[in-house]
Amino acid sequence: MILENINIEKELVALQRKIVKESNIIEEVKSIWQSDTMAREDIITRIENKTTVSSNHFNFDLLETNKIFHASSIKLICIDYRLRFLDSSLFKNDIPAEAITKVKKLEKVHQTKLDGFKIMAPSKLFKLKNADDPLLFVPMGNDYYYLIHKWGNDMSPLRKIMVLPLKSMSNAIVTIIAISALTTLILPTSKFGSTNITMVKFISFLFVFKSYCAIFLYYSFWKGKNFNSQIWNSKFYN
Repeated sequence: MILENINIEKELVALQRKIVKESNIIEEVKSIWQSDTMAREDIITRIENKTTVSSNHFNFDLLETNKIFHASSIKLICIDYRLRFLDSSLFKNDIPAEAITKVKKLEKVHQTKLDGFKIMAPSKLFKLKNADDPLLFVPMGNDYYYLIHKWGNDMSPLRKIMVLPLKSMSNAIVTIIAISALTTLILPTSKFGSTNITMVKFISFLFVFKSYCAIFLYYSFWKGKNFNSQIWNSKFYN
């Protein structure tokens, strides 16, 4: 007698039908799916709507210490990389599903409902009012924030250098002086016909410096730019 191979899938289906009715399985799965969908929609609503919550309840024994940040550290990073740290209600892009899942998991672990979400991201990702890597935070109180999720691509290391002139007024002046000095060095001042080359270079430097200052001011007013230290937590364009 030849024994036939057993199809485990068919055996499992047959056993399942004996234990639970098919209609009951569908209803149970549907109920779980609806419950999960409602929970996720509730989280999205809380992220998209502005609240005045300044702290959330956590079980501190279950927190990851490397995800806790003070406002002063967040401010310094925002200033260095010209980022904003604003209410999530101002964020104009979609929140990724993975971030929602992490919020849901965190709420389940800590038996709480999170609110007062904040996002750190470049200005272009926010709906700002007139006057490349988002991070989602929630407040813990006393100017501490808990990092829930980061998405998008890593930031270019050149960004910090590119926004350096806009970090502060002193940075802008130092940058203009450095560019003016380099420009003066490459100018053919020896052809001006003067024996006092040092004086010619100094006068040339003053003219170049004044020109770059005018260009910088014109660009700043035209684009409505302000220094990083002034805009890191501002909901306005400038």
